[in-house]
Amino acid sequence: MRTIRSGPQTRARTADIMQHTYHRAAVELRKARSVVVCSHVKPDGDAIGSVLALTLALRDLGVAAVPTLADDAPPPSTYSFLPGFSLFVPAEDLEPARVFVALDTPNPERLGRAADLMAASDLTIVCDHHPDNISFGDVNIVDPAAAASGQMVWRILESLDYTPTADVALCCWVALTTDTGRFAYSNTSPEALRDGAAMLEAGVDPAESHRLVYEDRSHASIVLEGRVVGRLTLANEGRVAYSWVDDADYDDTGASPAETEHLIDALRRLGGIDVAVLFRRHSESVRVNLRSKSGFDVGVVSRRFGGGGHAPAAGFTYDGSFDSLLPALLSVLPGGDSV
Repeated sequence: MRTIRSGPQTRARTADIMQHTYHRAAVELRKARSVVVCSHVKPDGDAIGSVLALTLALRDLGVAAVPTLADDAPPPSTYSFLPGFSLFVPAEDLEPARVFVALDTPNPERLGRAADLMAASDLTIVCDHHPDNISFGDVNIVDPAAAASGQMVWRILESLDYTPTADVALCCWVALTTDTGRFAYSNTSPEALRDGAAMLEAGVDPAESHRLVYEDRSHASIVLEGRVVGRLTLANEGRVAYSWVDDADYDDTGASPAETEHLIDALRRLGGIDVAVLFRRHSESVRVNLRSKSGFDVGVVSRRFGGGGHAPAAGFTYDGSFDSLLPALLSVLPGGDSV
């Protein structure tokens, strides 16, 4: 089989295509009478930050933009400090817009309750960095090499000839830093660092942002983390570390499900492992978060179970019991008998 190598001409052609797509998206956004901006269900920092950054920038440009959510839960309180956080409107309360923007979302199913809004819009723009994105929009900006969708929004702002305010830059910064693990994950690229520097130049205070995202937690969430660490279990000859929370833990501690986003970091800190797994057990389903500390691609594993994500970080929801899921999942993780 002949190997096709990516040389300078191919990379330049790809860059030209991407630039053209960013420009086309900017043209459609500039002339839109109304825009709805949304991301995936169970939004994380990249989802919330990128949605708010684009919404605020469009409003500054005089475009009637509204942020919405893909599910009926409130946005995670971890990001309540972000400018524009109070602007979110439930999808069912919105009329179809001229343009619907799907950020950080690889397929329409991940839009949840907002999928009908997208279908009823005149034009859909997809902006995403997931490698399994199916390009379901009329304009598709898909770049798996991007570290975060917030970084891609930063590119859209350039195409809009918009000079980011400190508020917009902060939203992009939170999107970028949470998806790169504070610039510690393998998706941290020179371009991501350059964009981060530009966001600081626009007025972001990195120390304050770090404090608000990672060091302003509730007492209940700290107690919940203690339970997670106390349940830490090693499997597959020590190559996989896992733990879990269930609905009773939220009731007992007073923590909210939104406060579990960074719990997996407590497991990932363990030395000598390849993959960390956090299970959120519910009565009829299990939500699974996976993080890789090696070259092992947890995104591939997640997609085998109907989920999605990236090589270093991924997740899925399993309709069934924890006891039936655990052996099947461990078998396809490092050290498992199916790897």
